[in-house]
Amino acid sequence: MELEEWWAAVLPETRQWLGDHNGEALSPEVAADISRVGGLIAADPWWIGERGPDGVFLSDAATDWIEARANGE
Repeated sequence: MELEEWWAAVLPETRQWLGDHNGEALSPEVAADISRVGGLIAADPWWIGERGPDGVFLSDAATDWIEARANGE
């Protein structure tokens, strides 16, 4: 599922968190909400960046996309 598709389907709180914490590792709640609507994090889509001990991060392109939405662009 593409970022644009799950963005419209996640909870408003998830979109708010992503805008407020852009560039940070996804919280467990945010990751669960994205997965709930079909954004399969385990599938390694383009919008997933690094995975590590701190968690799962969105890609730079996804971070830029979310930042633009958060700024009303």
